[in-house]
Amino acid sequence: MKKILVASSALVAVAFAGQASASEPIKLSVGGYMEQWAGFSDEDTTAAGGRRNAFQSDTEVHFKGSTTLDNGIEVGAVIELEGETSGDQVDEQYLYINGGFGQFKLGKDDSAADDMGITAPAVGPVGVNDGDMDQWTNAYLIDTVRSSGDQNRATYYTPVFGGFRAGVSFADDSNRNGANEVGTTTAYNNINGSGDNIISAGLEFNHDFGGVSLGLSAVGENQGEGSWYGFGTNVGFGNFTVGGSYGHTEDDYGLSSRDPDGEDLDAFDVGVSYAMDAAAVSLTYGYEDFGTGDISAVDLGLRYALGAGVSWRSSVFWFDQENDTIADNDGYGVVTGLRLDF
Repeated sequence: MKKILVASSALVAVAFAGQASASEPIKLSVGGYMEQWAGFSDEDTTAAGGRRNAFQSDTEVHFKGSTTLDNGIEVGAVIELEGETSGDQVDEQYLYINGGFGQFKLGKDDSAADDMGITAPAVGPVGVNDGDMDQWTNAYLIDTVRSSGDQNRATYYTPVFGGFRAGVSFADDSNRNGANEVGTTTAYNNINGSGDNIISAGLEFNHDFGGVSLGLSAVGENQGEGSWYGFGTNVGFGNFTVGGSYGHTEDDYGLSSRDPDGEDLDAFDVGVSYAMDAAAVSLTYGYEDFGTGDISAVDLGLRYALGAGVSWRSSVFWFDQENDTIADNDGYGVVTGLRLDF
């Protein structure tokens, strides 16, 4: 294995040697988004005995830059800063290398499975699949593409062949997700290796068949002694998009803390969206069996483009959650607000 790594490093070094002299220096551009939402919810039970909140915000500032070497290879960097956070200020930071061989990414980023997973269409600010419903209510978060989050990892994506593209990611056992080690002031990796290696992979297919677009995905991830996997599809025709996804998580997967009893998790979602000019509307249903209970949720979403980079979005949602060990819960909510992309 070491010989392979040394040989690979040597080939990369030869490919890049002497090629950057005439390339343009990297200049970072600034982008990102801001979301500001207002809403209310009503439910039978809440953890704090009252409404979660009336306002919610999410802001990120993105710095991106790249250069093309003399051999045609593109090298770039992405740095994403959180506008407000109690944890890590940097959301993602990685470099990438693009060429006829595909794409390599190295740094703190989502896994290949998380990046390539397809879910049902949804245009509102809440959603039912890995959305923000648990920010407005005391509801379990449905998720068909269960992710290990932003980790320091290496990722490779193949070129697109006939609509197909594959990807694979590896994160070591340093157990670092952007935070300092306990008791230290420097952001070193965990030298004790107390985490689990994370291997992630995905396969996607995207093609347009004479006005009908088809997207398919098969993704999965192994962490510790367990794994999760999922499948998704979206079909677009005219102004409509219909689709759905399914995900299964084994009881000994590395993120089983989502389910304290260590049960298998099964989730799915289905939905449809309709877009016309500046407006789009979607209706999405999600369900998950999380071992000690189950939850069903529906989200009606609206998106309207007010101008370049400015959209008004709204959601009306309902959920019904049954639990074996705690009180059942059901409720609804309404959320509206603006998203700015810059």
